[in-house]
Amino acid sequence: MKRFALFVLIAGIACCVAVTWAVSALAVPSLPGTGPAAAAGAGAGMAAVLASAAALALVCFAFGLATGDYSWVDRSWSIAPVAFAWMIAASGGFGLAPCLSAAAVTLWGVRLTANFARRGGYSGTEDYRWEVLRGRITGRLSWQAFHALFICVFQIGVLVLITTPLARLCGLTGAPAPSFLAALVLAIAFIAWETVADGQQWRFQTAKAAYRAALAAGRAPDDPSGDFARGFRTTGLFSLSRHPNYFGELGFWWSVFLAGATAGGAPLAGLAHWSIAGGLALTAVFAGSTRFTEAITAGKYPAYRAYQASVSAIVPWFPGRREAEPVAARIGD
Repeated sequence: MKRFALFVLIAGIACCVAVTWAVSALAVPSLPGTGPAAAAGAGAGMAAVLASAAALALVCFAFGLATGDYSWVDRSWSIAPVAFAWMIAASGGFGLAPCLSAAAVTLWGVRLTANFARRGGYSGTEDYRWEVLRGRITGRLSWQAFHALFICVFQIGVLVLITTPLARLCGLTGAPAPSFLAALVLAIAFIAWETVADGQQWRFQTAKAAYRAALAAGRAPDDPSGDFARGFRTTGLFSLSRHPNYFGELGFWWSVFLAGATAGGAPLAGLAHWSIAGGLALTAVFAGSTRFTEAITAGKYPAYRAYQASVSAIVPWFPGRREAEPVAARIGD
């Protein structure tokens, strides 16, 4: 936790310096598709976002090199978009539409930060997938290139892209269109969905850990059943989607894009905009993460293949017929 506090301090100072330099020293360009009234404000906001993102990427890379822990972008994932959203809102004069959107992003960030914290994400626990990848990427130079280009630059670039729809709201005159408000309500509904999924997974993992502890102490029989025997959750929202959290994440950020696209009252015309790149990039990240994560999970839990065959990967759907499951390893293994 002390290392994370130091990271926040250094990253905060670096971002403030970068934003001050960007806003005062750079000639801020107009953004295409924002309209004449919004161009200056949106351009200033995005200049601040880009400068702070570059500073954050450098700090994440430096901390990864110094500590051998490569989850610094993971720890920034729920925090950086909130800062980016309010930078854009400030550049738009804190108008109603940018502030409502930034508030929705803040609510998203609070939920994700709380869930990440209770799982020990800020206490020095590295994402297990980076350890697996380190074993597959041979050579220190190759790994550090991956660390710099994918973990730091690409992933933080995705965080920038998913917040760009808010720049379209700068300079918006009058009340936002009803379609904008509907998109924000949808975004909040996806946050609620994620909260339920988080709670279900947390309760299962907590109960599984308690069972393992009781088993090790000889206070429980080595005869698990149901999801304890499988080793992973298949009930609740997880009976409709193998990754309901991913569905909620994608749903939220696509709703943010829809809010930006429809705020002016021309929803169909608003969809054809460069800011759609954020939703597409995030979708690609989760598609790749699903394949990689599930390859690890299927190798660990024999019953996971049957679960994959019967339950949708991300988008919730009615479960199919479950194939016969192989005998699972004991929960204590």
